[in-house]
Amino acid sequence: METKEFLAILDSGERVDIGTTTFQKMCELSQEAMRITCCLNSSYHTPQEIRLLFSELIGRKVDESFGLFPPFYTDCGKNIKLGKGVFINSGCQFQDQGGITIGDHSFIGPKTVLATLNHGFAPSQRSSLDPKPIAIGKGVWIGANVTVLPGVTIGDYAIVGAGAVVTKDVAAYTVVGGVPAKQIGSVPQE
Repeated sequence: METKEFLAILDSGERVDIGTTTFQKMCELSQEAMRITCCLNSSYHTPQEIRLLFSELIGRKVDESFGLFPPFYTDCGKNIKLGKGVFINSGCQFQDQGGITIGDHSFIGPKTVLATLNHGFAPSQRSSLDPKPIAIGKGVWIGANVTVLPGVTIGDYAIVGAGAVVTKDVAAYTVVGGVPAKQIGSVPQE
């Protein structure tokens, strides 16, 4: 199975069952992601070297304005799409099989978890994986230690407070915090 076909299946939201060709491709890409992130995380790299390694990880060139403070972790990498001016702080974990899109000039705080996969709830379906994308708009600021769950969209210029668990969509220009995250303020529109 080619990566493009694999991503099309995951982007469709189709359930992935253990033992299928799709699952085997997921395991193959996980091994590649571990190899690249091990290199990325194992020693100092210049910003240019980080951009080259991250480009290899996601399978497309990142913009010169992209910034990352390692370590960074992912179990796929190929379903991450980044705008310009994106900054990802240290210790983040992206489970991107379901698709992660981050808009221009968004900041991702340290130790953020973006999780796009869920398991079937019934014990007989526990090994099945259900992909749902995470979409982060432009100008978003996500604080430290935030977890964003599958299927969530965070609107343009929103702020997610440190330690929040985001289980539902966040409207543009809003501030959310808590577990589960709820609106606690708004962002001034300039």
